[in-house]
Amino acid sequence: MLTAFARAFKTPDLRKKLLFTLGIIVVYRVGTHIPIPGVDYTNVQACIDQASNGNQGLFGLVNMFSGGALLQITIFALGIMPYITASIILQLLTVVIPRLEALKKEGQAGTAKITQYTRYLTVALAVLQGTGLVATARSGALFQGCTVGGQIVPDQSIFVTLTMVVTMTAGTAAVMWLGELITDRGIGNGMSILMFISIAATFPSALWSIKVQGDLADGWIEFGTVIAVGLFMVGLVVFVEQAQRRIPVQYAKRMIGRRSYGGTSTYIPLKVNQAGIIPVIFASSLLYIPALIAQFAGGSSGWKTWIEQNLADTAAPPHIILYFFLIVFFAFFYVAISFNPEEVADNMKKYGGFIPGIRAGRPTAEYLGYVLNRITWPGSLYLGLIALVPTMALAGFGANQNFPFGGTSILIIVGVGLETVKQIESQLQQRNYEGFLR
Repeated sequence: MLTAFARAFKTPDLRKKLLFTLGIIVVYRVGTHIPIPGVDYTNVQACIDQASNGNQGLFGLVNMFSGGALLQITIFALGIMPYITASIILQLLTVVIPRLEALKKEGQAGTAKITQYTRYLTVALAVLQGTGLVATARSGALFQGCTVGGQIVPDQSIFVTLTMVVTMTAGTAAVMWLGELITDRGIGNGMSILMFISIAATFPSALWSIKVQGDLADGWIEFGTVIAVGLFMVGLVVFVEQAQRRIPVQYAKRMIGRRSYGGTSTYIPLKVNQAGIIPVIFASSLLYIPALIAQFAGGSSGWKTWIEQNLADTAAPPHIILYFFLIVFFAFFYVAISFNPEEVADNMKKYGGFIPGIRAGRPTAEYLGYVLNRITWPGSLYLGLIALVPTMALAGFGANQNFPFGGTSILIIVGVGLETVKQIESQLQQRNYEGFLR
């Protein structure tokens, strides 16, 4: 990986792309520290200091995706989360709405149209989430147990509230624009790189807090253990993310005029973790809904107490079991809607392709579905076990729920890192081929 970056810096045009990407990253990180109007920054910092010694509540996942900007209530407080949510919603609606499915099949023009719809939905979700964040901050529920939690927004007039919502919505639009700039003029994968930076930015403080809270050898034993566990997890995630089942495909020869076409051999790569990080995000979001309802519900009813003790508490056995089974369920669900064996089989049959030993058409689709189900089982179990690492860290080291090498963060860090290195290597190979042809 380091060799690829060193070679990229020696290539003039790639060096410009890398420096441009680094400049956008600097702008993004600066924006995550600029507070929005109407917020008492002193009280916010006091509440963050109190929350750093314990749990960050229901907003921990979103705060991780925003690089810590959510709890600081800055202009980039919502971060990339509205765009991620919009992208997932559009991807799910593509299977349900025929118009979107037709656009997806139109190629680049249809993809550009879907991207435009994603932008509109991102702004709408930013308005909704920004309004919810401002209402939560005004009520004091953003930092539970903070002595000055209700004084984060001193002026609660309508004008100040609208200003805060508009500022956060504009910040989300700016983040989306910065990500697209990296995609167009940088090294690509703009949104993923911003997500990578947001999560990586929380690593140093999280690691140091573990060292500070540790008791063995002034915390260095716990610190070293966490580093060792993190390196093991990175190796495990790289191994599984790269693992795939290659199904061989043979294309028959066809004579068109005097020319012969086809006769080539290729394969269909089916990844063990075909669903990626999506099942973990779905399961986390679904478990946050009842806990969020209980947080805003008044009184001390029985159902609220049960939810707080069993679902809101990440170390409770019911939460762990339900979280694990939701991840497994959503892994199968997302694979079922994102990979269509019938469509793949029809395309293979159209172009004269077949799997050796399997008849074209319906038998091919059944075989692909059978193989996909078999490799999804280990992939879903792997996701569930990786996602439970923060809970085990909570019990073993007294770390908060944003354990630095937790499931969601490590999957995104490794996935984006591997994809970025592959893109840089492909661009380097492209330039080598151009030089060879000359």
